[in-house]
Amino acid sequence: MNANTVSSADALARENEDLKSRLRALTSEAAHNEVLLKRTQDRELSLLRADSLAQLLHAMVDGLKDSYALDAVSVALLDPQHEIRHLLIAGGDRPEEFNQVLFVDSLVGLAPQFTALHRPWLGPFVAADHHLLFSHAHDLQSIALLPLPRKDRVTGALCFGSRDAARFTRHHATDFLSHLGALGAVCVENATNRARLMRAGITDFLTGWHNRRYLQQRLKEEISRAQRQHSSVACLMMDIDRFKNINDGYGHLAGDNALKEVALRVESQIRSMDTAARFGGDELAIVLPGANAADAAKLAERIREHVAATPITLTSQVQRVLTLSVGVAAIAPSRHETDMKPLADRLLADADAALYRAKALGRNRVQIGAG
Repeated sequence: MNANTVSSADALARENEDLKSRLRALTSEAAHNEVLLKRTQDRELSLLRADSLAQLLHAMVDGLKDSYALDAVSVALLDPQHEIRHLLIAGGDRPEEFNQVLFVDSLVGLAPQFTALHRPWLGPFVAADHHLLFSHAHDLQSIALLPLPRKDRVTGALCFGSRDAARFTRHHATDFLSHLGALGAVCVENATNRARLMRAGITDFLTGWHNRRYLQQRLKEEISRAQRQHSSVACLMMDIDRFKNINDGYGHLAGDNALKEVALRVESQIRSMDTAARFGGDELAIVLPGANAADAAKLAERIREHVAATPITLTSQVQRVLTLSVGVAAIAPSRHETDMKPLADRLLADADAALYRAKALGRNRVQIGAG
């Protein structure tokens, strides 16, 4: 075998090894991409399958953080009317427990990029500009801000943070991130609509408050929470004094106007974490998590005074000062209790009995129950 033949064989061998090496690299890259694609599909499905707003928000924050190995994830949601927060509360969740979700009246002010964020923005983390978005994260170096677009407006943003300065830069392609933002926006809209539909079955159409069925379920949940936290739950039961005279004297539309205005005045005095319900007729109930009887009585007195402070318009020609009678009861469940329904029933019964004592003692007063 001459030298040329040997040289040619060596070249072919080297070329063959080079091809094998490239094939292994391509195979490895294909396998890696397949894993990434599967992970992305699984994460998208988890967003689409979320049964509730709370589940979706956890999937968006914790799920995406784990899936994409991020150091921080936050979600900013436009919620100027507090509807999303109220829907969370209606579902038994507390908005303040979602530390990485920002419920805002306007995106402008969260970061300079939000003045015109129509597609993903990738770049360095600047503490002075981005600290509101990542208040619980430290040592971030790069971030990605993904708008949540619906129709012709941006309804929020997904915010990703990394300690790797090269993770998000302006040189990276953003098609995938745009797709993820659009998907997130659809999921938020769908979850919000589902929550609205669920609430429609547990809401009183006149006052906009919850109905009796919802109140009884929520009361059991709050008593369970109080048991875990070694706390208490209070309940206010109230009705409008001489409400029948309004209906008889001015008609049921006047009665409806009275109920709606009283409900608005009561609602202005309670916390977002409290649950208000129309218990039946003109009887209204408020559940106060974490409150004892003394706390509840102070609130009840403030409500009573606020309702009676100015006249209420019953018809275009008639205004009347209306008063409330209020019954107060509270309960601190022991750790041995296993069935919350009897406790909920007893709390409602105690508050109702206190209400009737308040009416028997002359109305327009607050009465604390014996329990």
